[in-house]
Amino acid sequence: MSESENRFAAAHYGPRAQDYVTSKDHSMGEDLDQIEAALRDLRPVRVLDLGCGGGHVSYRAAPFAGEVVACDVTPAMIETVAKEAASRGLNNITVRQAAAEALPFEDNSFDAVLCRFTTHHWPDMDAGLREAHRVLKPGAIAVFIDSFAPVPRVLDSHLQAIELLRDVSHVRNYSMAEWLSGLARAGFAVERMSTRKMRMDFPVWSARTRTPPDHLKAIRSLQQGASPLVRDYFKIGEDGGFDLDAATIFVRNS
Repeated sequence: MSESENRFAAAHYGPRAQDYVTSKDHSMGEDLDQIEAALRDLRPVRVLDLGCGGGHVSYRAAPFAGEVVACDVTPAMIETVAKEAASRGLNNITVRQAAAEALPFEDNSFDAVLCRFTTHHWPDMDAGLREAHRVLKPGAIAVFIDSFAPVPRVLDSHLQAIELLRDVSHVRNYSMAEWLSGLARAGFAVERMSTRKMRMDFPVWSARTRTPPDHLKAIRSLQQGASPLVRDYFKIGEDGGFDLDAATIFVRNS
């Protein structure tokens, strides 16, 4: 199942690769500042950017690492990242096509694993986290950054529905409880974490995934018909903009 779902996601995101390189939402943020601060102190020899997307983690990590391996399931993504890295003179960034659930790297081969806004696309979260743990050196750090689902079921259902309508390759925004239990099962020890609200500009949010018009109408219909609890929690605006929860989790390979 994972292999076919990964092929589906790769085919879906291939035409959108350049959009993620130029995306302002992905190219900036306090989470990238957190990664840079950690790597500035750590100075790792080899870093894995797992599910690199447009490569923004790799670009921020490169000045502080000996080598950064940008890994993604989508061929067009890694091709675009390789070109962008070369244009920026970041010659220590290499690229590799692979799914998170089946990484082509030796055990204990990275000094840090960085994973930003990609886990919600993995067909098998547990398998991907186990692989991240396997390739990370004992005692080394990993940083996982992603949007997460609120606990109340009505809020969770709304979020998953609009995410799937927006992007048919969406799997799941996990709750913090699911995240923490998944990390523990994989063998990671959580050291610290922080959460924040991200404001999603509806036209930008939907254009990046080239959401079909009929899906956009369905999303707006869900938003406009949502209960007061849903509208208040997500701060749904008249233009469709809304707040999204995101977390940065620093863990260590225990």
